[in-house]
Amino acid sequence: MDVWLYLIIGILLVVIIWLILKLALIKKSIKEISNQTSDILSKDTNNLITISSSDSDVAELTKKLNKELQELRTQKLYYENGNQGLKEQITNISHDMRTPLTAIKGYVELINQTQDVEKQKEYLKIVEKKVNALTVLTEQIFEFSKIVDRNQKIKKEKYCINNILEELLVSYYTILNTKKIIPKIEICDKKIYRNVDINIITRVFDNILSNAIKYSDGDLEVKLEENGKITFSNTAKTLDEVTVKKIFNRYYTVENAKKSTGLGLSIAKQLIEMCNGKISAKYVDGKLIIEIEL
Repeated sequence: MDVWLYLIIGILLVVIIWLILKLALIKKSIKEISNQTSDILSKDTNNLITISSSDSDVAELTKKLNKELQELRTQKLYYENGNQGLKEQITNISHDMRTPLTAIKGYVELINQTQDVEKQKEYLKIVEKKVNALTVLTEQIFEFSKIVDRNQKIKKEKYCINNILEELLVSYYTILNTKKIIPKIEICDKKIYRNVDINIITRVFDNILSNAIKYSDGDLEVKLEENGKITFSNTAKTLDEVTVKKIFNRYYTVENAKKSTGLGLSIAKQLIEMCNGKISAKYVDGKLIIEIEL
């Protein structure tokens, strides 16, 4: 009996030592990713991220990050080579790319701060989701530039707008909680179906939501009516009626008001129109109200 007990204890010790070593290697690789990502993003370099760990999950994450860095460099080359159409889109959309990159760096720091293996795995999954989101965004940039430059047809299919909005709002739960925003959501029970390009409509909703949250004075309202009208509104005391009238102008930013909104609504307007929809903005009682009709 004692022999079996010692054997079990021995096996457990080996497993624990193995887990500690693996955790140490993962933490080392996470630090490498964090440091190299900051260095690559801050410098004009063609370097890629390299890691010392052989862990498959970390290796896959590194592979995806390197792919995104290569895509970003490709865009930069287009920009520097004078492709004016793409240059304008990158200028308008650049703030959207910073959001997942900032989130990735934040979760990498959380991974470095915890010794809990399960927590680290959880954070790694979140980082992977952010990388996937960045991948989708990068693909959409290229797709959008093709549509603008070559007038290519978009892929429209029948989708439930209720579901798209609900899924997107759920994905924003953590951000809303961090910002201490309790959203007021009114989504009609009737299922609203429209023929839209799922990537385009998701891109538009995400653009409007992320910026509404970023520049909200503490509130957010989202409403979907039975006629298919979608309304996003939030208090924004730094804006005014004159500013809001110019908000869809591609070349206008609210930096003139000493605070850039980074709304990117000129792109949202073009994308909505591609889906045969309409988008408008107004300023009422200190609130920015954006309405979409599909």
